[in-house]
Amino acid sequence: MTRFYVTGTDTGVGKTLACACLALAWDADYWKPVQTGLAEKPADTATIAALTGLPADRLQKPSYAFQAPLAPVAAAALEESEIDPAALTPAFSPRPLLIEGPGGGLMVPLDCSTLAIDLLAVWRYPTIVVARSGRGTINHTLLTIEALRHRKIPIAGVVMNGPLNAGNRAAIEKHGGVPVILEIPELPKVTRAVVEELAHAVPPLGEIVSEAVAA
Repeated sequence: MTRFYVTGTDTGVGKTLACACLALAWDADYWKPVQTGLAEKPADTATIAALTGLPADRLQKPSYAFQAPLAPVAAAALEESEIDPAALTPAFSPRPLLIEGPGGGLMVPLDCSTLAIDLLAVWRYPTIVVARSGRGTINHTLLTIEALRHRKIPIAGVVMNGPLNAGNRAAIEKHGGVPVILEIPELPKVTRAVVEELAHAVPPLGEIVSEAVAA
């Protein structure tokens, strides 16, 4: 079973769009363990279904879903609930599985004592970092890479989202020592056809797995 964790350097960086591209490229299933922000936007699982055409049995249901667009611990508290990180376990999948982390990044708290990265350190799945392409991304991306390396979590690559920026890409690859596996340009509209085209630019799954293990 090949599982990947997809995190972002910040909130709103395009993790779900990146997951849609990767799901089509690798014929992967999808799981968003903790969903927040339902009061403001559709569930990410529904977005993946619309952008990829994956059937319901390829989309694992969130373990927790909350209305407020806040960190999971805060969104859960507003609904008089709490998250049990030990209960977050992906179901079996015969295909590769993409696990989309919560919005905000690795240091977002799941409960009063557990950050997203703490759970990932237990799972130890190869991680894909989704980052903006513009100003500030070098710092945010390298800090995220450093946090993963500090916990000895394998890194499968970086996805950059936004106007193409060759300088920022080169800096991330040089100083981070990880490949940028996909660049998603600024898109006037996100459709399934666009996602299918982007998926063709993603490196083969075997190449990603071997590089992540080597790292």
